[in-house]
Amino acid sequence: MPSDFETHEVTNQPPPLVGFDAFEADRALREAVDREGAGWASHELAEVGHLAGAEEALDWARAANANPPVLRSHDRYGHRVDLVEYHPAYHELMRTAIAMGMHAAPWAERRPGAHVARAGKTIMWYQVDAGHTCPISMTYSVIPALRHEPELAEEWEARLVSRTYDPSNRPATAKAGVTCGMAMTEKQGGSDVRSNTTVAMPTGSGREYRLVGHKWFCSAPMSDAFLMLAQAPGGLSCFLVPRWHPDGTKNPIHLQRLKDKLGDRSNASSEIELPDTWGELVGDEGRGVPTIIEMVNRTRLDCVLGSTAVMRQGVVQATWHTHHRAAFGAVLDSQPLMRNVLADLCLESEAATAAAIRLAGIFDAHADDDHARALQRIATPVVKYWTCKRAPMHAAESLECLGGAGYVEESDMPRLFRQSPLNGIWEGSGNVIALDVLRAMMRAPASVDAFREEVALASGADARLDAAVAQLDKELTDLEQIETRARRVVERMALVFQAALLVRHSPPAVADAFCASRLDNDSGRAFGTLPAGVDFAAIIDRHRIAA
Repeated sequence: MPSDFETHEVTNQPPPLVGFDAFEADRALREAVDREGAGWASHELAEVGHLAGAEEALDWARAANANPPVLRSHDRYGHRVDLVEYHPAYHELMRTAIAMGMHAAPWAERRPGAHVARAGKTIMWYQVDAGHTCPISMTYSVIPALRHEPELAEEWEARLVSRTYDPSNRPATAKAGVTCGMAMTEKQGGSDVRSNTTVAMPTGSGREYRLVGHKWFCSAPMSDAFLMLAQAPGGLSCFLVPRWHPDGTKNPIHLQRLKDKLGDRSNASSEIELPDTWGELVGDEGRGVPTIIEMVNRTRLDCVLGSTAVMRQGVVQATWHTHHRAAFGAVLDSQPLMRNVLADLCLESEAATAAAIRLAGIFDAHADDDHARALQRIATPVVKYWTCKRAPMHAAESLECLGGAGYVEESDMPRLFRQSPLNGIWEGSGNVIALDVLRAMMRAPASVDAFREEVALASGADARLDAAVAQLDKELTDLEQIETRARRVVERMALVFQAALLVRHSPPAVADAFCASRLDNDSGRAFGTLPAGVDFAAIIDRHRIAA
């Protein structure tokens, strides 16, 4: 019997968010990239922006996450093959990232603003899919470490900077382009890499060694080579370990299992055995940590970029949904409390973007710029600590703006939420990073001076910021129980760093709201607790993709 009622009419739902320009829509990013010297890259950044908002790329990301990597340890006859199979969509994401130079362009271009341009691209492309950016980041980060050994750099660098993606299982010498991974942590040590038990024994042939041990995390195991730490006769040392020996035989790197991870599901992370694995020493014996820290510093920068991307994507989704959905008789983003939440999320995203791109600009400074090197030493862990701490809270609040619609996988918000804690544990958890800031303060006091000079550029522009800087100075000179207070000290440093950037460069509505809500110890801690006098509309309109 026909019914007079239509039960499946869809109303009050936002249109699909596809076909937008992620660069044009992100004013905070565009402005930051320009002022940090990468305006010349606007065409390439716009190209990535179009790709990042395209339906095809978003479909690649969903497919790569719905079809995670599969380990093939042996072939049908029982021979070890140690291969990881990826969905074709993963390879499309990798191919695009490499073609756009996100893996190594700054090392090939060698021009002012190159690291900033790459940072802008990375923030946009990370929003499409985070997992595949892991080998992209490590390939970018390995080159300064390899330069400790000029012969190795000469052998590998041309292929590392190549914009050709070759996922085939062939020796690196047979490829035009290669990628690099890293294997530092072991099950007994984690961040305490000096407790590593992997042994490296000299072969008697130059800088060649044989490694025996177990690595608890080997990121991107199908990379063409890896940086690893192992105990050589002279102490903990750094080694470049290729998947194939230079003579064309397979280097024994046994993939024991793939990690079943919270996030980063499109990418493989593995546990490996090194039974008698060939590697080449990078740097001097006993200097493994100082050598590999060149790689770590740049992957820490990418942790900041990734967390910034998580927040930007949260803002994109939350502001889009609430602008197209009504409840209780009014569009959601016209209601006072929702406007407060959205504006607060936008503030956090803009502060992260300003700090991330400024940090990339510091990395762009010339090697003999002592001030920039000192600032990089302390600003990197400071910004890394705070941005990564805020990302999970931001992702959760952004998801909540979508309500139940944000809790289902089709919205992509669960993937964003699962991704949000990753950068906080990659390249140093919160405690490790906070203690690294203290280490910089004690061992490189010039870094504190450089930090003060950076913040002082905003002196006199906002009384609340001036007061926060004065209070921070007291914190920095009070060494009593400084380790116990380390997180608080680093948090205050990060907030002052962000506030100084916003006061100098962002619209007054943004800077005023940030200082009012972040520098006041009595302000609310949850998102959506901005004071009533904030210009909510100006802040939200600045960050929302146009309908």
